[in-house]
Amino acid sequence: MNPILSADALTVGYRADKAVVSGLDLTVYPREIVTLIGPNGAGKSTILKSIAAQLKPLAGTVFIDGKPENQMREIELAKKLSLFLTGRMRTELMTCADVAATGRYPYTGRLGILSANDREKVESAMRMTNVWELREVSFTQISDGQRQRVMLARAICQEPEILVLDEPTSYLDIRHKLELLALIKQLTQERGLAVLMSLHELDLAERISDRIICIGDGKPDRIGTPAQVFEGDYISRLYGISRGSFHPLYGVPELEKNAGKPEVFVIGGAGTGIPVYRNLQRQGIPFAAGVLHENDLDFPCAKALAAQVISAPPFEEIGDDSLQTALSVLRNCRKVICTLEHFGTMNAKNQILLENAIKLQLLK
Repeated sequence: MNPILSADALTVGYRADKAVVSGLDLTVYPREIVTLIGPNGAGKSTILKSIAAQLKPLAGTVFIDGKPENQMREIELAKKLSLFLTGRMRTELMTCADVAATGRYPYTGRLGILSANDREKVESAMRMTNVWELREVSFTQISDGQRQRVMLARAICQEPEILVLDEPTSYLDIRHKLELLALIKQLTQERGLAVLMSLHELDLAERISDRIICIGDGKPDRIGTPAQVFEGDYISRLYGISRGSFHPLYGVPELEKNAGKPEVFVIGGAGTGIPVYRNLQRQGIPFAAGVLHENDLDFPCAKALAAQVISAPPFEEIGDDSLQTALSVLRNCRKVICTLEHFGTMNAKNQILLENAIKLQLLK
């Protein structure tokens, strides 16, 4: 299969003597979602505007279905590619249906008169994005999240083969973020669209993208599948994270740990300790956690937030050395919190920690 969208040695920017991003090669295939990620100011929006012919590239060529974009007429391009920008659209006395209907203009001719077929396309797109009930409402009177969905309906009305979206989940609450991304996925699967977009929410980018392009230091830094991009400490390096951390497996950031000698010891596991770790971090209390198996749900969060973590290898019983280290740390804490109600074979020695905490009157 040939790519529907590609770029060769693309250099973009707003001034000829100052490139924002240089040397970008990309391909996007039908039914594929490719996502740009990177720090603020890295040039993601500039790339998208250049690919969508809103900004002339400084160098390189964009191809649509194998044809150089700069050789395509505006109406021809509009039938192939639709651009969804985050910025506010200026409207004068336009209803939401009027705004969505502007997506049909590549098909209506100069007078912009909608046919019955055009109106059916508008209604279908607005129902798909759950804004049909807003059809008679002024576009200026709806919320930012509703505007995003109306603008997506506009893009769908255009019936493109390529959908280019700049931070489409901005202004949306979590429900509508998920609904919008699910709809984008549906469009790729049912209509064969190719999608190129930028996202700030790394967890969502990791879950929805077929491939990810990382932009940093004025160039494409890494291109690959989510598994290839979200590994090790790469995301922390890409974004220059120095206070706090990012866990690639779960796609979540953590605030920086509290420095100092542990004051509280947390006996946790199986995800039960995570709320306690975060609560202690918020209160500025340094804490220790253990004994945690290195494949336990608690372990990544504890490693990010705890002043000290006592761990054990995966799938093995907690050893005596780990137990003795944990007991030594526990006895020097002023309080112990146990989030476990039951103990199994692998973590049986954590019950000994609990019994010692009770004897020392440290359990809270």
